[in-house]
Amino acid sequence: MKTLFSTLLVGSFILLSSFVQQGSIDEVIGALRSGNSGDLSKYFDENIELTLPDKSDSYSKAQAQLIVKDFFKNNGVKGFELKHKGDGPDGHFCIGTLQTNSGNFRTNVFMKTKNNKEVVKEIRFQAIE
Repeated sequence: MKTLFSTLLVGSFILLSSFVQQGSIDEVIGALRSGNSGDLSKYFDENIELTLPDKSDSYSKAQAQLIVKDFFKNNGVKGFELKHKGDGPDGHFCIGTLQTNSGNFRTNVFMKTKNNKEVVKEIRFQAIE
């Protein structure tokens, strides 16, 4: 009986932890939809690859937060249309269109599992002509 209970407990933990990890990509998508750089940056890794129409580099979490905040503010985010999300070898990713007052941007977000937590490793914003 004790073994059965332990097995059920471990199985429940594994099942719930998979929902938590999947939830982080959904939180990132929600932050993109609302144009909330603060919520988005909660998931940034200590260093993040950031690609914008006018710059591309590796930035610290604090630098990336300021750059994304400025990008959202200058372009006026109206929404985010998810095109695809899925699982990669080390985490999750999503592809969509960031809709702004300045035009639309193809957006790719790549997340990686690090210390049992999903973190954003790379975001790309490419202007759609």
